[in-house]
Amino acid sequence: MNLEDFDYHLPPELIAQSGAEPRDASRLMVIHRSTGQIEHRIFRDLPEYLRAGDVLVLNESRVIPARTFATNPYGTLLEVLLVREISADAGSGGLWEALLKPARRARVGSVLTFADDLQATVEAVEEDGTRLLRFAGNVWEHLENMGKPPLPPYIRASVDPERYQTVYAQTPGSVAAPTAGLHFTPELLDRIRGLGVTICYVTLHVGPGTFKPVQDDPDQHHMHLEPYEVPRPTAQAINQAKAEGRRVIAVGTTVVRTLETAWNGMQVQAGAGETQLFIRPGFQYHVVEALVTNFHLPKSTLLMLVSAFMGHELMQRAYQTAVAERYRFYSLGDAMLIL
Repeated sequence: MNLEDFDYHLPPELIAQSGAEPRDASRLMVIHRSTGQIEHRIFRDLPEYLRAGDVLVLNESRVIPARTFATNPYGTLLEVLLVREISADAGSGGLWEALLKPARRARVGSVLTFADDLQATVEAVEEDGTRLLRFAGNVWEHLENMGKPPLPPYIRASVDPERYQTVYAQTPGSVAAPTAGLHFTPELLDRIRGLGVTICYVTLHVGPGTFKPVQDDPDQHHMHLEPYEVPRPTAQAINQAKAEGRRVIAVGTTVVRTLETAWNGMQVQAGAGETQLFIRPGFQYHVVEALVTNFHLPKSTLLMLVSAFMGHELMQRAYQTAVAERYRFYSLGDAMLIL
């Protein structure tokens, strides 16, 4: 696999800086894998491509206001991105993975002080530079009062925090939105249910690795661990659909990675775990038969996942078409439906 095969030229003005209003007014590219046909629609047209018996799976993870600031013992201001809670100490803090800038100013043993006097000690530095912070105090209360949503670096405009959440977000834990779900409105979900489509949910807490480009050899790329959960009713609905020949449609790459991780060789296994599944060309899909997703960054693991799902040549043609037709790209941009 050649990394350059997953590169493409994107004019900067096509990087969306705000979401469509209303949400389901974004554009929808519909791609038929069997024929190579490409259609240009609006996201609210999605129900026209669904049918009774389909199972539509959504990621209900909620973005936390994980971006905050602290000072080290020498008064240096550090930007802190809290990535993942490893363990919680009831009422007294907990242990978190965090990314800090400038990281060299946060050595092991340093005590960091946040704006509301919350403190954390740097306990360790992991191989990838991630710090382990041991907090003394209520981290979640601090984030609620002082934290900001960790928007992707390519979004330069201010964004309403709720616009960077799906309308069905429930369980806090992500540091980036599962963006394919940003196009849904409550009314659109009701229309889909009215068709006889089963809507069910998984949870995958998105980590910062979603924005990490592949640097050299894709086979050497390291995926960050991300916690997930497949509820029993979701597993049962999917397994029954598979047994009866009905479609399982994933909304977003996070749902794809969750379901394909939970596949035990015969069915989707309910339960919680962690995944660092890297899906790229050559991967054999077992669960997902259709996919709703956004337009992804060049040389990204997400683009490789899409390429593995739809075929590399068709992926390249779809992206060339999207640029030519002036689709809006990345987290707040338009969507594609791959059938």
